[in-house]
Amino acid sequence: MPRQTKRDAREPRSTSSAKTDSSQASARPRRQLRQPRLAEMVAASLRDEILSGRLTEGDTLPRQEDLLAEFNVSPPAVREAFRILETEGLISVRRGNVGGAVVHVPTADGVSYMVSLVLQVQQTPLDDVGESLRQLEPLCASLCASRPDRAKKVTPGLERTLQAQREAVDLAGFNDASRQFHEGVVAGCGNETMILVVGALERVWSAHERSIYKVASELDDGLRRPALRAHERIVAAIAAGNADAVTALARKHLDAEQAFTMSSRHDGRVVAELVRGGGRH
Repeated sequence: MPRQTKRDAREPRSTSSAKTDSSQASARPRRQLRQPRLAEMVAASLRDEILSGRLTEGDTLPRQEDLLAEFNVSPPAVREAFRILETEGLISVRRGNVGGAVVHVPTADGVSYMVSLVLQVQQTPLDDVGESLRQLEPLCASLCASRPDRAKKVTPGLERTLQAQREAVDLAGFNDASRQFHEGVVAGCGNETMILVVGALERVWSAHERSIYKVASELDDGLRRPALRAHERIVAAIAAGNADAVTALARKHLDAEQAFTMSSRHDGRVVAELVRGGGRH
């Protein structure tokens, strides 16, 4: 009986093996590599001019005809670039005879409003904002106390808000001055990132407080005196450069102040519309 010979190693693989390899190769995700679209490149160039300060608030972008010549692109590319920048809030496009694209520089107020929109979508409780401030504002107060130039850059502004609180004749006016005090503590910390981020949360909280206090009853001295005294102690600790003391004072004051605010609010959630109008409409 003839012996069975080994299959030649060079013999082609079976059809089933070839199909398996082919299916494995086709399972790899397909990727499409492309150059950035012309509109994105035009938008990026104009965005850089705005953010660098070469274009300022209220300036008008060049006419579409001029941009077509400058970038050597088609009208749809410029229109799409405008739509990109308008979506980002960097321009507003006017139609008609006086049409054009007006520049809008990003602001801290704009950041506050965008934060409030996200918080409202997430149905975030107002006390969640308060808790973040109970953690972060004392840190800002500590940074104020650590500044070597605090006597010139920090305490004078805080003293002015203290005087405004002393002179307030109603609860709404007192609260406005009080919120200016808290925002002043953040603004005086000297760290630009903290000023922007914590300052946005301060404005969210302030807008909600104003919506409460502007319809509140007559000023309660039982609330006014402790708040004013706490602010005076915080300023004194900042002036003395006592970072540990001002941290403890700020946290204790915020606990008491926010407890009153939350007890006065009915729904207890962030409302972006209040932030857009600063709580004054």
